[in-house]
Amino acid sequence: MKDALRFMMTLIGLTALALPAAAADIAAGKKTVATVCAACHGVDGIAKNPDAPNLAGDNPGYLIKQLKAFKSGARQQDQMSIVAQQLSEEDMANAAAWYSSLKITVTMPQ
Repeated sequence: MKDALRFMMTLIGLTALALPAAAADIAAGKKTVATVCAACHGVDGIAKNPDAPNLAGDNPGYLIKQLKAFKSGARQQDQMSIVAQQLSEEDMANAAAWYSSLKITVTMPQ
């Protein structure tokens, strides 16, 4: 019984992480990314700035959590703390949906 309950709670939690992207507008996210994020993170999610992380294929729940942390001041970085202030929750969800929709491939070294 405990295992079944634990499984259900895990499933609910994973579903909740996926909801922001499902409810978000990927096309609007691309516009937000192009105007706000692209200089450092690229429209393609591959960082143009060596101090910025690649965001292509990242989990939308993680991206939204980090943007909210920058906006609230719980997480600080000179540029992101300023940039996040101009983003609404909808902008965050849409940008996260865009970046998470990008597919990346990995080639392992021989």
